[in-house]
Amino acid sequence: MLPSKVYSTNLFRISIIIAFLTSCNQKPDLPKSDIDNGGLFLPDKFEAMVVVDSIGNARHMAVNDNGDIYVKLTNAKQDSGNVAIRDVNRDGRGDQIDYFGDYPVEEGYGPTSMRIYNGYIFYSTQDAVYRQKLTPSTLVPESKMEVVLKYEIYTSHIAKTLAFDDDGNMYVNFGSLTDNCQEEDRTPLSPGLYPCPEMAEHAGIWKFDANKINMTQKDGVRYATGLRDGIGMDWNHETNTLYAIQHGRDDLHRIWPSLYSEWESAVLPAEEFFEIKEGANGGWPYYYYDHTQNKRMVSPEYRDVDLELKASDVVDPIIGFPGHWAPNDLFFYNGDQFPDRYKNGAFIAFHGGGRRAPYPTAGFVVCFVPYINGEFSKSFEIFADGFIGESYNDGMGRAAYKPMGLAMGPDGSLYVSDSRKGKIWRIMYRGDKDDFNESQLSKMEERKALTHIREPHEINDNLSYRFADEGQRIYNTYCIVCHQAEGKGDGNRYPPLAGSDWVTGDKHKLIKAVLEGLEGPITVNGKTYNDLMPKMDFMSDEDIAKVLTYIRMNLNEGVDGIHQREVSQVRSALKEEEESN
Repeated sequence: MLPSKVYSTNLFRISIIIAFLTSCNQKPDLPKSDIDNGGLFLPDKFEAMVVVDSIGNARHMAVNDNGDIYVKLTNAKQDSGNVAIRDVNRDGRGDQIDYFGDYPVEEGYGPTSMRIYNGYIFYSTQDAVYRQKLTPSTLVPESKMEVVLKYEIYTSHIAKTLAFDDDGNMYVNFGSLTDNCQEEDRTPLSPGLYPCPEMAEHAGIWKFDANKINMTQKDGVRYATGLRDGIGMDWNHETNTLYAIQHGRDDLHRIWPSLYSEWESAVLPAEEFFEIKEGANGGWPYYYYDHTQNKRMVSPEYRDVDLELKASDVVDPIIGFPGHWAPNDLFFYNGDQFPDRYKNGAFIAFHGGGRRAPYPTAGFVVCFVPYINGEFSKSFEIFADGFIGESYNDGMGRAAYKPMGLAMGPDGSLYVSDSRKGKIWRIMYRGDKDDFNESQLSKMEERKALTHIREPHEINDNLSYRFADEGQRIYNTYCIVCHQAEGKGDGNRYPPLAGSDWVTGDKHKLIKAVLEGLEGPITVNGKTYNDLMPKMDFMSDEDIAKVLTYIRMNLNEGVDGIHQREVSQVRSALKEEEESN
């Protein structure tokens, strides 16, 4: 038997070794999460906290090795369009918030990118990419702003997102000037220009020397083309290639009503997730991707053109996401905090887009695409949801928050920024990485059935019909006494609304009648009526849209509804007219 002193000494040594080995497997010290995860829904064992709130319209962001957060703003009310955030007391929340960046910050000037590379903070605006050297221990860079790249200002797809490879190159997205290179942009039945003249300097990705300054676009080389707006872009250090996810074109039904239904226009074309190798062509404006058929389609503007570029020459997407989700950032996870299945996978922030009327807007989520056995999955997962809030009301209202930027902290936490109010979430994993299993994803998979994620039903999700249902209640409150239940009027003083040329004709004229009322003789369907209709401008734009939609679609045939934005436009025009007089 060992002497007690030797035995105690050996036990002490063993305990030290066990403690050391245990510490190697411990997760980093993580701050306390919010009790409601900041309003987010996440896979099991993931938690979240709000780092800052209401800093301005936050766009892309970057996190330094010491945990400092740098965010690009747009429509900034401060003196500068960049914000730096530091957690001073180490509780996970931003205590020190400073603004910087000596460039114009008027409305819309800076909705672009923020990246850290080689000790510099890089950020871009409408007309330039800048950099500043980061100073250790100093939150706001003290060095002079340097112009890395200067380019022409233009009004469409202005975001210049950035990516950096491992060989000293910087990649810059130059979005298209138009929706789909028509002779008259966004004009019904206008054919496409062929060849599209934008391709020389736009609708692609350019590569530059990341260590040079005072460059122009001519100092770079066109790395890829045929990308309408590859705003979500990141370099994958595992595959050593560039990836981008682009916004598809808009308004298929409005521009080509005989070729596409409103439903097709709402779900098409796909938002495409590409691997971008040098020389790649994404197909814009000649082709788009239909994810419902898994097929590349010729754009309607070019259906009668003998295209030199063939569909087989266009790079196929890894995944075609639903149309108009607005993917605005892409990030490949290379941290160690999350379970191993997330390693090298792609997180994508979907800002949530418009152009889906009369169907609900969709997106407003952070998705994840796993990287398994050397290739990306052909399906996606919902990783973070809940940004829409209660005001979304199944598409009847707007989302509370819009996920925009993605970045990873030094401990492997994932940060998500919001462009609506300027909120930033930090997402952390609290479980045992070795015990992770697919069942932890089941609740998130169920969320795919929600309105803002699933494909809309052609009838049940048409908001014009849903507006009509609610509009009947308003009609019964304000209109039924004069115009009668079936909208036929009284045949004497009050005109009919059913079958009325006033109702089925000019929308603006109809909206104006509700807002301003009518007095004096009017002619409806060839008959003169002469009585007073009181103005109803006390009603909200939404309620006016609902009741007029009910009147147009339920009391008449072959006409569409009226949207809230149309009422707002008429109300604003009347107000401006009144003020000018």
